Amino acid sequence: MPRPDLLERLAVQTAERERARLRRRLRTIDHADGPWLETGSQRLLAFCSNDYLGLAQHPQLVAALTRAAREEGVGSSSAHLICGHRSAHAELEEALAAWTGRERALLFSTGYMANLGVLQALLARGDVCVQDKLNHACLLDGARLGGAELKRYPHADVAAAARQLAANPGAAALLATDGVFSMDGDVAPLRALAQLCALERATLMVDDAHGLGVLGDDGAGSLSAAKLGQHEVPLLMATLGKALGCSGAFVAGPAALIHGLVQFARPYIYTTAMPPALAAAALEAVRLAQSETWRRDKLSVLIGRFRRGAAELGLPLAASPSAIQPLLLGGADAALGAAQALERQGLLVTAIRPPTVPAGQARLRITLSAAHEEIHVDRLLGALETLHLPAALRVPGGDHV
Repeated sequence: MPRPDLLERLAVQTAERERARLRRRLRTIDHADGPWLETGSQRLLAFCSNDYLGLAQHPQLVAALTRAAREEGVGSSSAHLICGHRSAHAELEEALAAWTGRERALLFSTGYMANLGVLQALLARGDVCVQDKLNHACLLDGARLGGAELKRYPHADVAAAARQLAANPGAAALLATDGVFSMDGDVAPLRALAQLCALERATLMVDDAHGLGVLGDDGAGSLSAAKLGQHEVPLLMATLGKALGCSGAFVAGPAALIHGLVQFARPYIYTTAMPPALAAAALEAVRLAQSETWRRDKLSVLIGRFRRGAAELGLPLAASPSAIQPLLLGGADAALGAAQALERQGLLVTAIRPPTVPAGQARLRITLSAAHEEIHVDRLLGALETLHLPAALRVPGGDHV
């Protein structure tokens, strides 16, 4: 029997995606101007970025990056453990640890790499890793990379998580959850999960990529909002490329955790360090996120305005308090058609379809930013009102699903 050709098999799988109208496609953005994006001949008002605080083009970030690039160059030239760890990295790690109330922080090039590195370093065969079914893909992949038994509980179901931990009481256990779920926008039941992990002697890890900068009185994220410290949640991961408007990620926690990751987290050890100029920009973003509290206040006002308007229109929004506001449309064709209709009105909103979300749960993933104005939100609501949604999707009485 002939050996299968891997590229041919991949082409067949891609063709199947095409036939199912689920193929992903790249869009090139020619220019960004706050919430406005230019692509080809179009100028679109975007409601799909993760720039929640509107910092990505802030002049102080640009100045910090260009100043550091002039002084240090562009690339770091090496992995952190060789000669790539610069003073800008060290300063950023100290600031992130202080902001999140942790002993130490460690930078990674991406959030995906951070989660892979943590779980690969901590977990081994015979361990159990319990995760929310709606966790980000990198948490799931990290558990598989570590070789642990992966158990997934129904979304936000603490009782189910408890049953999974109790089923294997002798195994080392880690429970991992998103802080704010990237496709649903809701917040994990963090206090209940922390209590469960304390009871079961399991380690709790929270991926707060979409909570950092947005939640908490000082913007320190979902754990800060839940009043949970390092003792209750020893493993915190968050990214620099969303509310902070930069790129990269970090893990924060006890000093012993960080010392261990430096020794055993392969995605950290064997990767070139992020450019020092980018670290300098991220440090400026941390300072702005803490000091310019009006950004979170404005974002909160915009979220409230959008949800009230959507309720008046009977739109089927998910129950989300965050900047992520999913409009649940069910079928993939319905979501794609709605996104195309909005684009014809000058709005860019991404249709999220399977396999990113389960079959039958396609949606428009609407995201709000402090860079938006109330007039922008009103324009979006006006456009959504023109969508010909099936009556079955409309929510009577303005109640949210």
